[in-house]
Amino acid sequence: MALTLLLGGARSGKSALALRRARAVGAPVVFIATAEALDPEMEARIVRHRAERDPSWKTIEAPLDPQRALADAGARACVVIDCLSLWVANLLQSGLGEDEILARAAAAATVASHRDGPTIAVSNEVGMGVVPEYALGRRYRDLLGQANAAWAERAEEALLIVAGRALTLEAAE
Repeated sequence: MALTLLLGGARSGKSALALRRARAVGAPVVFIATAEALDPEMEARIVRHRAERDPSWKTIEAPLDPQRALADAGARACVVIDCLSLWVANLLQSGLGEDEILARAAAAATVASHRDGPTIAVSNEVGMGVVPEYALGRRYRDLLGQANAAWAERAEEALLIVAGRALTLEAAE
């Protein structure tokens, strides 16, 4: 079926839109979470996000391997992956090189785009702001931009979410 990519800035409404779309599908929903509770603030954020989801949904914690979680989700389920930006950060922090991270991004996007059920992937758009001062920040920004492009290339639909509004992103020619 279809892969949808929702991109946007922090608190732009990406996750809320993903949840609304998943509820509207009318199929079982599998939520693939990439966040890890490494500090109290992130722990609280994860608790808030869990409360927003339907309790009947299955959640798979996959901070490093959403591709495997996609395979475990069930062919016809609607899958929400939230979010690719944390996943790329997790991979970078784990010590993987850029080529390996981008290969994993392309492979996971391909799996997501070939599922029978719909897949909704959420990611931050971090390349539209200030250039990070530190090399690691610039490296992350560039990697995430390339990973997002790999997912967008395979997506049937890509939307940029700004202030709770969605703009359709057309393929570049």
